[in-house]
Formats: sequence, structure tokens, C-alpha cells
Amino acid sequence: MESSGGAERRLAARGRPRPAPHMTAGEVFVAPARRPGVPTAGSGSSTAAMGPSRSAASSCRRFLLPLLLLGVSGFFQSYAVEVDIKDASNATCLYADWMMRFLITYESNNGDYKTTTLNLSSSVTHNGSVCGNDTQAALVAVQFGEGHSWSINITKNNETYQGDFITLTYNTNDTAVFPDAKRKGPVTVLVKDPLHPVQLNTVFVCHNSYLIEAENTTQIFWNVTMQAFVQNGTVSKKESRCPADTPTSAPTVPPTIANVTTPTSAPTVPPTIANVTTAFTTTLSPAPTTAPKPVENPDTGNYSLKSGNKTCFLATLGLQLNVSQDKPLLININPKTTVADGACGNTTATLKLNDGNSTLIGFTFAVKNTSASVQKFYLREVNVTLLSRVNGSVISSADNSNFSKWDAFLGSSYMCRKEQTLQINEDVQVHTFNLWIQPFLVEANKFATAEECIADSDLNFLIPIAVGVALGFLIILVFISYIIGRRKSRTGYQSV
Repeated sequence: MESSGGAERRLAARGRPRPAPHMTAGEVFVAPARRPGVPTAGSGSSTAAMGPSRSAASSCRRFLLPLLLLGVSGFFQSYAVEVDIKDASNATCLYADWMMRFLITYESNNGDYKTTTLNLSSSVTHNGSVCGNDTQAALVAVQFGEGHSWSINITKNNETYQGDFITLTYNTNDTAVFPDAKRKGPVTVLVKDPLHPVQLNTVFVCHNSYLIEAENTTQIFWNVTMQAFVQNGTVSKKESRCPADTPTSAPTVPPTIANVTTPTSAPTVPPTIANVTTAFTTTLSPAPTTAPKPVENPDTGNYSLKSGNKTCFLATLGLQLNVSQDKPLLININPKTTVADGACGNTTATLKLNDGNSTLIGFTFAVKNTSASVQKFYLREVNVTLLSRVNGSVISSADNSNFSKWDAFLGSSYMCRKEQTLQINEDVQVHTFNLWIQPFLVEANKFATAEECIADSDLNFLIPIAVGVALGFLIILVFISYIIGRRKSRTGYQSV
């Protein structure tokens, strides 16, 4: 990848305006990218340098590098994106350089399904990208074309960092890509990043193509170089390769996909992807299928609310969402990035948890009278909202206001260490772990005596025993009834 100075000289040689020596965050400049083994105009035959540029630049600079490829059914233009995010001291804290495109199957006006290709445009912004830290996830977000956007949030855990969720929003109002889409407007697809964790102070590199499929989309990535949570402002030279790369693999030409729409009578399988060279075409072998890695239980967080200077609500719990899409999606709520809000009252109390402005969960508790002198609190309502990290739009929302769970006497707390499941609707579940909660009458910032759930009770093992004994008595009763019935039937006959 060439430096900004080299691009400036080439633009000047062509009589085009030179970019300023230091671009601001809002400026973009476009230059043809080098392809491995193919010389650029006015240069020798050296290949493009791989890896992040180390030259000085201003905060959040971006280079969009068009790459012209000849395809089977014509040619298309693809762009590489380089994002260099700076922290407050103007040091690089997140670096990413990659190429991508998307295959999207949509329903046309006549009911047929078509597969189209969405490429990055020459005008790309990265509004909303953030460095991240120990308590906040890093975010790479890009916006392109007519209302399309893509983002990935990256979490930091002990000595590693890892992509968490990838959000793709495509806009079917873009008639150049979706000329006859039946559904109009933005469509958001959320998918878990399947790649492995990367050690801190290590740059992730993947030259070869790899795919991520979700719902009716296939996301294709190649020539990826990325490092989050960069230390001391310097991108590491130590690399972590993706499974698609081998130790001796060289940068590959991106997969060739003609930018055409193909009508079919049913949702189609994305077209075959090939790696193209100047001499011949070879088909990319699919990556071996591996069993999905089980999601670990979420970390337990401590949350509280205050009324004035007095604590009025205490909660300790781990939270996990189960969102059913084409494939089940488990989302662990990270206590380090979650902020608690809400309200306390005499008869109702609400706890609202916000995990990085992407996941909102609200719990509403109420007081009921079980007798003239006895009152209990209980969980009455839970609502869940998933938001896009890019523009804050609602991806999914669910609410259930008919609960009657977690009840305990007013002035005490409720505890349940075992996993519990709250069914919000047919698509969304909330799982709780290590729950300890007191929404009313908190004294001295401490939990009151806890009422435990049946699952935690020491007598919990007696339940299956009692059921077994009851079934045994029922079987004996049926057998005795059968014997008595047979004896009565025999008394009705006499010998002649």
C-alpha cells in the first residue's frame, strides 16, 4: 500500500489537485491501488506492500483504493478501506485495512428472489468509530453508498481482543443495487464474528478470502490487516493469521463476482467465488465446517440505583440474551460496559441496563398484597431492545408485562444462583445467572435477608423423589383396582 506522499505525487503528475499534507477527519482521497505483481503507472514492477502504513497522518485518516478486476461477465470496481483511529494524544489506537463486498438475496416486486452484489463506493466515511478501552468496546464503523453501513465491535478480554458482533445495514431504496426490491428501506443483519481471539499487541492478517453468512447475506472479506487496542501508538509487526492463510501464502486477488442480478424462483445460493490471477482461474475451496464454540456463561455485574444520596435498588446478576433469527444468537451482557439507570418508588421500581448503547434491558418490579398485613414484591415486566451501533436504529424489540416471578416479602431480597429463563416473546429469551435483587426498602446499602428460589433450595432433590413416590402409589392403586374388578366379574357366573 502506498503512502500518502506517493499518492500525492501521482495525483500531481496527472494534473489533479493535491490533497493537503495533513487531511482532516472529514477528508477522503482516492487513488488506484496496486495489485500484487502488477506495476502502477510510472513505477517499477514491485508489488504493493502489505501491512499497515507507519507514516504520520492526522486523526482518523482514510484511504479508499479502487482495485480494477476483470470478471467473467465484465468488470467491476472494488475499494479497499484504511482506517487509522487516533486517541486524545494523537497516537494510533486502532488500525484497520481491508476489502469486502456483500452478496444479498432479496425479493423482487414479482415475487422472485434475486441475488445482487453490494460493493463499497468511492465515498466512505467512518463516523462513530472509537478506540475502546478496558471498559468500552472498540468500534470500526463505515458508511457508504446510498444509506449502507457496516460495523464491527471489538472487545478486550484479559490478554486478547476479539471481534464480537458484525452489523450490516443495507438500504433497498438504492435502486442501482436493488432495482425492483419489494421491501423498501434499511435492513439490518446482526451476526457473531466467528474468528478466533488475537493476542494484544498483535496484528490480525488474512490475505485469503473468507465468508460470513447470515440470513440472506454473504459477507466476503480479503486482504485484511487489523489491530485493536494498539499500544504506544505503534501497530505491531507480530502477526496472527486467519485459518484461510498458510505461512507461505501471498496476498490474493479478491474474489471475482459479476455485479449483476439473477432472477430465480426461490432464494438462491450465492454464486461461486473464485480467486483470479492474470493467467488462470482457480476455485476457492470452502473452509472446513467446525462445530460452533459454546458460549460461556456471562460475567456477574453489580448494579444499584440511588434516590438522592440513599441507595434504593440493589441488583447482582449475570445476563444473557437468546435471540432467535435464522440461527440462534446468544449475547452476553458485559458488566464492564453496562450502565444502570431507572427509578425507585413505593409500589413500583424499574432497573434499566444499557450495554454500550446496543443492548437495552429493562426490569419492572411491583408490590402486591397477599393479605391484609403482608406485602410482597415481584417481577412484573421485562423489555429488551437491540440497537445498531452505527446509527442507533432499532434492530429488534420485545416486551412482556405479564410476569409474576422473583417474588419475596417486602423488606427482604430475592436470590437464585441457578440459571433462570424469562420468555419475552417467541424470538427473545433472557437468561439470568447468580441473581440477587432487592428493588424496595434497601437499608445501609446492603441486601436484606434473601429468600431463595426452589432451584437453590437444599430440598430441591426431594422433588423428583416425591414425584416418583406419587407415580408408584398411582401404579399400585391402578393394579389393585384391576384385581378387584376381575374378582367382581367372576362372581357373576355360577357353575351348572
